[in-house]
Amino acid sequence: MTAILGISAFYHDSAAALVVDGKIVAAAQEERFTRKKHDAEFPQNAIDFCLAEAGLTPEQLDYVGFYDKPLTKFERLLETYLAFAPAGYRSFRLAMPLWLKQKLHLPREMDRGLHHKYSGRYVFTDHHESHAASAFFPSPYDEAAILTLDGVGEWSTTCAGYGRGNKITLDEEIRFPHSLGLLYSAFTYYTGFRVNSGEYKLMGLAPYGRPTYEKLIREHLIDLKEDGSFRLDMSYFNYCQGLTMTSAKFDALFGGPPRQAESKVTQREMDLAASIQVVTEDAMLRSARHIHQRTGMKNLVLAGGVALNCVGNGRILREGPFENIWIQPAAGDAGGALGAALFIWYQLLDKPRVTQRPDQQNGSFLGPQFNDDQIVEALDQAGAVYTTCATEDELCEEVAGLIAQEKVVGWFQGRMEFGPRALGGRSIIGDPRSEKMQSVMNLKIKFRESFRPFAPCVLQEEVEKYFEMRPGEDSPYMLQVAPVRSEIRTDPGPGYEKAFGIEKLNYKRSTLPAITHVDYSARVQTIDRQRNPLFHKLLTKFYEKTGCPVLINTSFNVRSEPIVCTPQDAYRCMMMTDMDVLVVGRQIILRTEQPEVSEEDRARHLAQFQLD
Repeated sequence: MTAILGISAFYHDSAAALVVDGKIVAAAQEERFTRKKHDAEFPQNAIDFCLAEAGLTPEQLDYVGFYDKPLTKFERLLETYLAFAPAGYRSFRLAMPLWLKQKLHLPREMDRGLHHKYSGRYVFTDHHESHAASAFFPSPYDEAAILTLDGVGEWSTTCAGYGRGNKITLDEEIRFPHSLGLLYSAFTYYTGFRVNSGEYKLMGLAPYGRPTYEKLIREHLIDLKEDGSFRLDMSYFNYCQGLTMTSAKFDALFGGPPRQAESKVTQREMDLAASIQVVTEDAMLRSARHIHQRTGMKNLVLAGGVALNCVGNGRILREGPFENIWIQPAAGDAGGALGAALFIWYQLLDKPRVTQRPDQQNGSFLGPQFNDDQIVEALDQAGAVYTTCATEDELCEEVAGLIAQEKVVGWFQGRMEFGPRALGGRSIIGDPRSEKMQSVMNLKIKFRESFRPFAPCVLQEEVEKYFEMRPGEDSPYMLQVAPVRSEIRTDPGPGYEKAFGIEKLNYKRSTLPAITHVDYSARVQTIDRQRNPLFHKLLTKFYEKTGCPVLINTSFNVRSEPIVCTPQDAYRCMMMTDMDVLVVGRQIILRTEQPEVSEEDRARHLAQFQLD
């Protein structure tokens, strides 16, 4: 037996992953345990979970991998600060203590995290190698082109290459400071959202706007070539030397300072979002076409934070030259932990690789799970009132009926998901046919902006009837956007064509209004029996009752809180929101039967989460 632990830490979304004899056994983000969104501290809880899940101790590990090379990254920071000196002194002064105290001493930190019981070798993989390994090795392809796109690793911001068998090769790169991810994050910052967590808000805001600033972006900010390579005009940015993403020159170009966080989102922000989204999609498409031309391969795999741009992913599949694409569900830094472990197993140890269908990611259900005894004990300790269903069939029948009554349901089953998306393990679900469901779930359950769209999950065997996708298209990780089919679109009525921005939410656009975005798109998750049999059974029951094989699926959390991990987290979340029903294992908890929670307690609970 060969056990390999992968770790990502200290930058964004720390995580751990464990691979045993090439099999992905466990993976989790630290935030789920500490309840600190995007926790970047050393992933002690995630490591302890992975080892416990495999029944291993640190002494039994053969290799420990870290997802990037800190000395190379430190070299890049020093070179950048020197290049901009003295302008970057303040940023340098803030960054150096953490580097000198912790980040430059990773073997020491990892040794401490493994309780001084690991005596093997530490392996430091290149950041984009980790991303590439996380994308190719779990994929179902014997060979595939590879694209990794993010903010920055050591020096690389975009890498391209290919994978064959048990080896990956990256032979093209774009280097810092020229970065598609940092360009997108600059607009995230400028429109008033938090960098490294608000990018998906910017993507969701884009359809409300018009790309009126696209020409300005192309003429002043980015020189984008036909092959997807590009250079940025760094005079408009401040991320190399300062504590902000954009410069005064950027502000002047777009007519004013950045939007203040939590202030009203205006048409200007919507148009900025639409503009940078168009440019980003164009860059992604050009890169995909170029790597296809170079490799001639029919499959493409993607990872890196930019690969979470599911609108761009959907366009690559529909408009690009590849027959198939596969995207690492934990495409950001967290997935680097898994990539580091897989890179050691295949690339360094030269172990044979046998592809699996649908993939080797196990639906990304790689986190903690709780048995019936643990669930009942947790609910009893919380004073919950609940009923227990005797069988899964009875459970799904009951819950499908509640959803059909427009109840909002917290669904807590099996192993927790690895990555930013809830996929049916830690989900909040609802009826997509309801005209009020989007606003109810956004404002009363999630406590988030009203413009945010909700994603549909659909029985895989029915996907082409509702979305412009191929029959049986596989989109299990909610990482592709597709248009809803014309057959389910409805005439929104007079005034829609002249409506701007948020006004469009007042118009019904399809027979599934809760999941149809204002541009008639949807971020689709397909549900199949193999990866998620219980969720598939629930959807089937709902289909039988209503004739609709689609549900809303959003992450089980409130704004600025990580997705719930434990039954206690789930019950607390229900009690602090207007959620109607909680389903944990075979237990059904109705909100109306629970003790009342004071407004003071609710406010105190929500205040602990810093808004992003």
